[in-house]
Amino acid sequence: MTEAILLVGGKGTRLRPLTVRTPKPMLPAAGVPFLTHQLARARAAGVEHIVLATSYLAEVFEPYFGDGSALGLSLEYVTEREPLGTGGAIRNVASRLTSGPDEPVLIFNGDILTGLDIDALVRTHATSGADVSLHLTRVEDPRAFGLVPTDAAGRVTAFLEKPQTPEEIVTDQINAGAYVFRRSVIDAIPAGRPVSVERETFPDLLAAGAHLQGMVDSTYWLDLGTPQAFVQGSADLVLGRAPSPAVPGRCGDRLILPTASVAPDAKLTGGTVVGEGAHIGAGARITGSTILDNAVVEPGAVVTDSLIGAASYVGARTMLSGVVVGDGARVGADNELREGARVWCDANLPAASIRFSSDE
Repeated sequence: MTEAILLVGGKGTRLRPLTVRTPKPMLPAAGVPFLTHQLARARAAGVEHIVLATSYLAEVFEPYFGDGSALGLSLEYVTEREPLGTGGAIRNVASRLTSGPDEPVLIFNGDILTGLDIDALVRTHATSGADVSLHLTRVEDPRAFGLVPTDAAGRVTAFLEKPQTPEEIVTDQINAGAYVFRRSVIDAIPAGRPVSVERETFPDLLAAGAHLQGMVDSTYWLDLGTPQAFVQGSADLVLGRAPSPAVPGRCGDRLILPTASVAPDAKLTGGTVVGEGAHIGAGARITGSTILDNAVVEPGAVVTDSLIGAASYVGARTMLSGVVVGDGARVGADNELREGARVWCDANLPAASIRFSSDE
């Protein structure tokens, strides 16, 4: 049995206002908290015991998931009182692991949606005899990521942080945020202080001659750190582009949860999700968007690639494109908001107060 650590302590600053009241891993994606998809995929790969490394709004995780038995898992929760970084968070939960010194421990970041073949990563770790194995993926523009070049056998040769010049881009392989650690490597991480695996643990291991193995898996991969990416990830789960056994329904153009109400002539496409208790009015057109629980979208509204928070309100004929509306906010009738606009939680935008001309 392979056990796992899930790193779910981040503040999700780039996702605000969505994360003002809800930690990033608990934001609904395709009808359930995003963390549910990660837990379900780990369980499908044979993982039985998972320790959640929590911090920001840590109190919401255990009441929702409990001991994990509903998912066929044994879950434990460890809260860091001060920010410890990725490496520090991993070390902070080490006492809850049951693996022996040479046994593998899976580690996942709580904001990555991926189709990673988890079994293949574990097999790569075992057959290569690595101290740490990393999931690598290829991206077209790697400048926002840490590069991880490997040799012909897949052994990691360097860690290069966010290159900016063409000469610095020596590979398109990046750290995709999933690892297998030999348990003894976790125990060797310094305790009680912030540690970054990307900037300290991995480079130090490499310098000491440790074996770090990379496995390139270029299936679906998306960092859900921005509102646009989160909306896309949810839509891709509904459309079946991103794999998950936890999607509550059949994959298709839309997902309407049981207690939601949708007018017969409303048009929902592009992987749109309508949450529990939400209401979609007559003639509304919603494309590639997430409408959270108890939100209201009035007749004739047009919502595209947007996330509408819980118990929020979108007025009649309002047009939203690439917008985030925070929980409890009200956007009155006949407004138009475009890409990047964020309406804070409980804000009240009066009717016809913001409008863009067609030539802007």
